[in-house]
Formats: sequence, structure tokens, C-alpha cells
Amino acid sequence: MKNVAEIASALVRIPSVNPDGGDPGTDQIGEARCADWVADFLSDAGAEVSLCEVLPKRPNIVARFPSKRPSAPRILFAPHLDTVSVAGMTIDPFSGELRDGRLWGRGASDTKGPMASMLWALREARDFLSDLPYEVWFAGLVGEEAGQHGAKALAETESFDFVMAGEPTSLNVVYAHKGSCWLHLETSGVAVHASRPESGSNAIYKMSDAIDCLRRDVASLLAQKSDPVLGHSTLSVGIIHGGSKVNIVPDHCEASVDIRTIPGMDTAFVQDMLRKRVPDIQIQMRGSAPLYTDPAHPLITVLQSLGSQLEGAPWFCDAAVFAAKGSAAIAIGPGSIAQAHTADEFISLDDLESGAAFFLSFLRGLKEC
Repeated sequence: MKNVAEIASALVRIPSVNPDGGDPGTDQIGEARCADWVADFLSDAGAEVSLCEVLPKRPNIVARFPSKRPSAPRILFAPHLDTVSVAGMTIDPFSGELRDGRLWGRGASDTKGPMASMLWALREARDFLSDLPYEVWFAGLVGEEAGQHGAKALAETESFDFVMAGEPTSLNVVYAHKGSCWLHLETSGVAVHASRPESGSNAIYKMSDAIDCLRRDVASLLAQKSDPVLGHSTLSVGIIHGGSKVNIVPDHCEASVDIRTIPGMDTAFVQDMLRKRVPDIQIQMRGSAPLYTDPAHPLITVLQSLGSQLEGAPWFCDAAVFAAKGSAAIAIGPGSIAQAHTADEFISLDDLESGAAFFLSFLRGLKEC
């Protein structure tokens, strides 16, 4: 590989679509091939590499660059290997084409471009990494786009002093971000002929009552809870399915709801309010924690000295998983979140090169810490 663009292009050409969370849009799912490629690259760069299976055929790639300093504090570069679905894309999702000053394809922005910048910087710094006052690690994590399985598995077995989750942040430091609370709702009714609806029970009407509760009552309370950096919590009903035929009263309805949470927020009240309105509603809840890391952290100061600005974000990422285990954690990387998950995803080649130079400068700056 001659440059960071070639690395990023090679990564995009390896499908690593997350199989969870909806239609992946391809049968080329899972992160194993991408993990193998990254493992070979880092091994060639002098790292001690291991593949740690988190889910069947879905391994994290975890690499450590040996340090001459016993018990040195640990820094982790932590992009994720998986991408979102390729359904509906208007370009070849796995072409890795370099055209018009851009790299095109699924993951170019989120987050194989940022990962490539980190990898190139580590390769260029390989001759002095062992002399740094920090022990440098890299992890390519599985499942960030649905479940955050890779981050959770690594955070359970290893501890780090500073974690940089690779995400497209325009090289700014995202030290705070919202969390998520995802609800899956189910209502049941009694199916009868639509000409006699009074003899049955309409599951869609029950779900309509639940959605009305969310939009009026829950959303009103969420708007009252605000964070000085992240603003207030938000709510969106994203999916709804119900009924089988127009002339049958529906006996089942399902809906999925996205709530973005802020630090210190307890979401238990949402279930209580829904059950008060629709007593027999079935609710499943899962979520990801919000992030807050003290922006006065000395390594954030180093990043600021290289031009990074401090930012909060409405999305969530693996940084919060490590922060929950006591690590100072941020999200950072080249490219813009505006290109992530799009039908014609891309990252500019200038951004890739800037990202590689930025991370290399960061590593060099650690010599002075």
C-alpha cells in the first residue's frame, strides 16, 4: 500500500455489512474478511495481533505495539469494522473507486476512511511507537452499527487510559454525545370481519393510542430535559407494521421508536406512561449510553493543539462503552457525518490525507508528554 487512499479503497472493497438491524442489502455480511485484512496490515507494521471472536465468524482485531516502558498508560485507536446496509445505494457499494478527488463506497466515511487514516499513521510511526510514554493499541471492532458487541467485549477484558473511537468528525474532538433508547412495541387485538369491527379489537388503534402518548406526553417531558452541550432529548417513531388485509380487523401491530438520551437521564418513565395508556402493550427496550469525557483531559489538549475543536454530537458510538468502564474516551476522525449512511457515500481524498497526517502528528506529539 503506497498511501492512505489505497488502504481506504482496499477496506471499502471488502464487504463488512452488519447483519443485524434490518435488511443488509447483500449476502456479503460480517466482519471476518475485513478483520483478517487489518490483522495482516498491522502485523506487517510490527504489532502483536490477535483475532478475538465476539460473535460467530465476527472477530475483533486487537493489536498492541510493544512498549519499552513497563506499565505505561494505554492509548487505544478504536474504529469499527462493520458498515450499515447497502440497500438503496445508488453507487456500487464495494467498488472502492477513487474518482473526482473522492473515495466512493459503503464505509468510505463511516468508518473505513477514518480507520485507514489511523492505520497509515501507525505504520508511519512504527519505528518510534515503542519509545513513547504510552503503550499504543488498535482495535477494529465488530457490531458498532447494531449492538456494539465488539466494544462491549473488549471493554470487559482490557482497560485503557484514553480511547479514540474512529468516526467522521472532521477531526474535531467529540467529547460528549447523546445515547439511544430503542423501543420495540407490540399490541394485540382480536381479528374479525371488517364489516363487524365492533365485535373485534383493533391492534392498530391500540398502537395509535401508544404513538399519541409518545408524541404528546413523552415528547413533552423529553423536551424539558436539556444538557448544556447536547440540548434536549428527542423522539422519533421510525417503523410501524400492522394488519394483513383491508377487510380484516388487525389482531397485531408492531412499532419501533428511537429516543436520543442525554447524560443523567432515566428512561423508565417512558414504559410507565405507555402502559398507563395501553395496559396490555408489550415493550422491549435496548439502548446505548450517552458520552461525557472531561474536555480538560491532557490528551484532548494535545489534539486541540493540532487544530481540533471541541464538539458534542446527537449520534452515539463505541466511545461511550469504554467511558462506562472508566476510560477517557472520545470520537474523532476525518470526513463528515453528513456523508455517513448515504446512498452515494464518499470521503474526500484530501480528508483522508489530512486524517493520516493528523494522527501521525498526534503520535509524534506524545513524545513530549
